[in-house]
Amino acid sequence: MQPPEIRVLSVIPPMTQLNTPYPSSAYLTGFLRSRGIDAVQEDLALALVLDLFSGDGLQRIRAVIETIPERKRSQQVAGFMAQFDRYAATIAPAVAFLQGRDPTIAHRICGRNFLPEGARFESLEVYIDPDGGDPLAWAFGSLGMQDRARHLATLYLNDLADVLRDAVDPRFEFVRYAESLAQSQPTFDPLAHALAAAPTLVDDTLRTLTLAAIERHQPTLVLLSVPFPGSVYGAFRIAQAIKAHNHAIVTVLGGGFANTELRELSEPRVFDYFDYVTLDAGERPLLALIDHLKGGRSQQRLVRTYLRDAQTQAVRYVNFVEPDIAFAEVGTPTWDGLPLDRYLSILDMLNPMHRLWSDGRWNKLTVAHGCYWKKCSFCDVSLDYISRYDGASAATLVERIDAIVAETGQSGFHFVDEAAPPKSLKALAQALVDQNRSISWWGNIRFEKSFTPELCQLLAQSGCIAVSGGLEVASDRLLNLMKKGVSVDQVARVTNAFTEAGILVHAYLMYGFPTQTVQDTVDALEYVRQLFEAGCIQSGFFHRFSCTVHSPVGQNPEAFGVQLVPLPPVSFAKNDIGFIDPTGVDHDVLGKALNKALYNYMHGIGLDEDVRSWFSTRVPRTRVPRHFVSNALR
Repeated sequence: MQPPEIRVLSVIPPMTQLNTPYPSSAYLTGFLRSRGIDAVQEDLALALVLDLFSGDGLQRIRAVIETIPERKRSQQVAGFMAQFDRYAATIAPAVAFLQGRDPTIAHRICGRNFLPEGARFESLEVYIDPDGGDPLAWAFGSLGMQDRARHLATLYLNDLADVLRDAVDPRFEFVRYAESLAQSQPTFDPLAHALAAAPTLVDDTLRTLTLAAIERHQPTLVLLSVPFPGSVYGAFRIAQAIKAHNHAIVTVLGGGFANTELRELSEPRVFDYFDYVTLDAGERPLLALIDHLKGGRSQQRLVRTYLRDAQTQAVRYVNFVEPDIAFAEVGTPTWDGLPLDRYLSILDMLNPMHRLWSDGRWNKLTVAHGCYWKKCSFCDVSLDYISRYDGASAATLVERIDAIVAETGQSGFHFVDEAAPPKSLKALAQALVDQNRSISWWGNIRFEKSFTPELCQLLAQSGCIAVSGGLEVASDRLLNLMKKGVSVDQVARVTNAFTEAGILVHAYLMYGFPTQTVQDTVDALEYVRQLFEAGCIQSGFFHRFSCTVHSPVGQNPEAFGVQLVPLPPVSFAKNDIGFIDPTGVDHDVLGKALNKALYNYMHGIGLDEDVRSWFSTRVPRTRVPRHFVSNALR
C-alpha cells in the first residue's frame, strides 16, 4: 500500500507585519522543499488587510456601520461616513502608493487635499519647509516628498483601522490583534468565548480567504506559525475554518508563542482546532510528524509534540529524543508563492531606526541559531531559541544571501538574531567584501568590546547600515546584576565606533528592573543624554521590564531581591509573572518622563538641560559626572 501523499501549506496568520513577510513560513517551506517534501505558503495577514482596505472592503465596512444607530457611532466613524465617497475614491491609490506601484501620487498626497484626514492627522509631526533654508532642497525635495507622502498615507490607513475597531471589531490592530485573548492567559476561556461568538466582518473575511487558499493548494497538512500573542486569535480562526470545511486536513500550531507560552499546555479544547502543537525549532518535529502521517513511525516517536489522546481526551506531550537539524543544514528560506510586490511600506514613526521595522521589504535571515551570550537575567535563556547556539560558515551564509537575492530581486537584509555573534559577522562581512557583493543589512548585536573601530568599518564596507543593541538600564550596578557583560563606558566607545563608521545606532533601554531606584533611573537618563549629546546613538526606546517565568529573574527571584506574585493554575498560556520589588518605586510615572526625554533627544532637543526637568515629581540630582561619556571616548 502506497503511503499517503503529503502536501504542506505554511500560513502566516493575522497580524504580523505589513511591510515584509514574517520569516517562519519562508524558513519552513525552504527546509521542507530541501527534503523533497511538497510545500507551499500563504500570507493571510497581508491578504486580510488588502481585502478589508480596498474599495469593496470599505463598502462592506459601511454596510456594517449602517446597522449601528447614529447616536452610537464614534466621532471617527461618523467622519468616515460623512467622507465615505472620498475614502472609496482614494483607498486604491493610497495602497498602491504604499506598495511602491504608483509613486507619482505622492504629489497629490502631500498637497493635503487628496486624502480625507481623520483624528490621526491631529498629531502630525512638524515638517521642515524644504524651501526654508536647506541649500540641497532642490536636489532632494523629491525624496522628501516620498517620505512625507508615505507618512500621510500611513496616518490615513490608521484612521481607517480606528473606524474598523470602533464599528466592526474592537480587537482589531495592525500588529497586536486580539492580543489580550492569548498573552499569559492561564485558561483558554477568553479565547474559547471569542471563537464561539458570532463572527465579525473581519472573521468572515478571514474565513473566505482561508477557504480560497485551501482550494488553491489542496493541502493535507497546514502549519500555522504564531510568533506573537497578537496572531493567536487569527490562527485559531483559520484552523476553525479549515476544520469546518474539511476535518481530515491536519492542522499544526507552532512558533514563538507556543515555544514561549504553551510549555505547560493541558487544555484539551485547543485540539478542537489543532491536531498537534509543536515546540521549539520546527524542523525535527515536522519531519517526525510527516513520517508519522505517512505511516513511518508511531505517535510515541513524535518529537516535542502535544496531542490529544483519542481514548482519554487528555493532552499528552510526546518527545522522542532525536538531535535537532544543524543550523547549517536547515536550507535556504524561500519566499516563493508570497506576493512580494504587494507588501506595504508604512511610515508611522519618524524615528530613523523605527522606520526600518515597518518601511521597506527586508529579506529576513538568521546568522546563527540562538544566542552566543545567553546570560542576561531578563531574557528567556532557558528556552531553545536562546540557549541552543549553533552557527553556520560564512560561505554558507553568502550562498543563502545569493539565493535569496536571486529569488526576490531585493538586496536588503534584516538579520533577525537575538544578538548576532561578532566573529560570525566579521567572517561574513569579509566574505561579502572579498566576493564583491552589494547588499545592505542591519540587525541586533551586543555592545561588546569585540566591535572595534576596525571591525565597525569592515561591517560598514560590507553593507551594514544600522545596528540595535541593549544598553538596558545604563547603570553599571544593574548591568552587572543583569549579567549583561558590558559597562556604560564600553557602550559609549562601541556605539561611537559604529557611528564613526556611518552606521545608525539604536539603543534598547529598560526601566523597572528589580531593585532599580529613582536615583538609578535619573542616572540612567543622564548617561543616555550624554550618549545622544556625543553623537554615539541616534535612536532609542525605553521598555518597561517584564518578568517572565523562563528568565533567571523568574526562576530565582531571591537573587534579584524580589518576590514573585503566585500565578493561578495554568492550563493554557504562561509567560509573564508579577513581582513585588521592596524599593516601591512608581516606575509608571518615571516611564512617562523617560520616554518624553528620549523623544526630544532623538530630535536634538533638550540635550543641554538638567535631566530632572523631564520629571513631573521631585527627583534627586544625577550622580553621573558631567563629562563621563566624553572622557570615556578619550
